[in-house]
Amino acid sequence: MSRAVIYETFGGPEVLQVREVPQPHAGPGEVRVRVTAAALNPMDWILSSAPEWAEQFGITMPSGFGHDFAGVVDEVGAGATGCAVGDRVYGGALGQAVADFVVVTPPTQVPEGPSLSRTPVLLSRTPTGISDEVASTLAVAGGTAAAALAAIGLRSGDTVLIGGAAGGVGVFAVQLAKLAGAHVIGTASQSTFDFLRQLGAEPVAYGAGLADRVRALAPGGVTAATDLFGTETAETALALGVPPERISTIAAGPNPPGGVRATGGADAAPDALQRITDAILAGTITVPIAATFPLEQTRDAVTLAAERHVHGKIVITL
Repeated sequence: MSRAVIYETFGGPEVLQVREVPQPHAGPGEVRVRVTAAALNPMDWILSSAPEWAEQFGITMPSGFGHDFAGVVDEVGAGATGCAVGDRVYGGALGQAVADFVVVTPPTQVPEGPSLSRTPVLLSRTPTGISDEVASTLAVAGGTAAAALAAIGLRSGDTVLIGGAAGGVGVFAVQLAKLAGAHVIGTASQSTFDFLRQLGAEPVAYGAGLADRVRALAPGGVTAATDLFGTETAETALALGVPPERISTIAAGPNPPGGVRATGGADAAPDALQRITDAILAGTITVPIAATFPLEQTRDAVTLAAERHVHGKIVITL
């Protein structure tokens, strides 16, 4: 037997239960990963609390919980290539990550068209020098940040407004934008200002009057923006005269305001995570881990994460 976080009804953190379940095993073309860390993302608790979202992602009850994980390959199915027992890996598996084991299909094995595999997903080698806790944060947050900046064609010399800059995606977006040579203004609560300055952003309080505060910080104007939380930053950027094609959103749905560009981690370039891990190893990107919780305290971890006041990522350790 093994452990997994399961929910049988939709609701808040109280619906999440740690259950003893039969150990999964790798089938043909699959590998099993012994999970050591699983990072939380907003979509995790949105899916477990909102049936309309879960339906869009094909989630049925009962369901496992979480997406991003890191660990060690401990079982390789017949015909699976690209991974060996003992390999350290990280990736994503929808509705599986917060568990002792996940069974996934390595990317080289994913067939074209509909797949009969349980989860054809991202799976990458974890570079030596990067911890499993850090690796577990990369699949969604790192990929989404890279996609959000690529969608607006961020370049050196830009002044970019990043909404939700202190969140899990924001910490990557701020640092990637700085590496690209942009001047970064990040919206956040007052309590996160020192944290954002350490990452290289100029902080600004969100809420009423945001446009005026941004004008004061950037008298030469804002040239690009990405909204990582709702639509306030996107609407502010439009009001400041930023062209819609230079504004992206990740949480405004498929029809964001003013024709700005909706994007997400699935749109990240194939080499996006490689570039991020290279930067982590070079010391030019840091990954703040706000808190870690053992599997048994997943409810507490989700409660904290859903408050959206943490600086960085929350990780479940196994």
